[in-house]
Amino acid sequence: MPKIFKTDRALRFGDCDISGTAYFPSYLDILNGVNEEFWGHLGYSWHTIIWTQRWGTPTVHLSCDFSKPSLFGETLSFELGVIKLGRSSVTLRHRISCKQEVRWTSTQVLAASDLDKHTSIPWPEDVKHTLEAWLTDQETLGF
Repeated sequence: MPKIFKTDRALRFGDCDISGTAYFPSYLDILNGVNEEFWGHLGYSWHTIIWTQRWGTPTVHLSCDFSKPSLFGETLSFELGVIKLGRSSVTLRHRISCKQEVRWTSTQVLAASDLDKHTSIPWPEDVKHTLEAWLTDQETLGF
């Protein structure tokens, strides 16, 4: 059984356009918050890694497919799986649904980055081992 990180987010008024439909830039902001929660779940709070350890996980690639609009007041369920791990990158697959209906999916590549030198770095060993424990292929992941 693959490890999948799950969390929910309510769509707020500020996440939507005038028609009450989720605004795609807000989706990306919400996704970033889900990523932050995932890293905290792994034991690597962004506050600590950014301000104390001075490394981060910027997005270097992102693709999204939107299948159905979401509306103000709905609660979206986020599922995140780790599908590839490189020397200094990790590929995440996201599925976002509402009431078991997929609304959008995303594939995202994050890179380990030295925040002072603005260069990629290899994953710290403990982080690499933690991410390896979450690694699954996309077929097994099911989305």
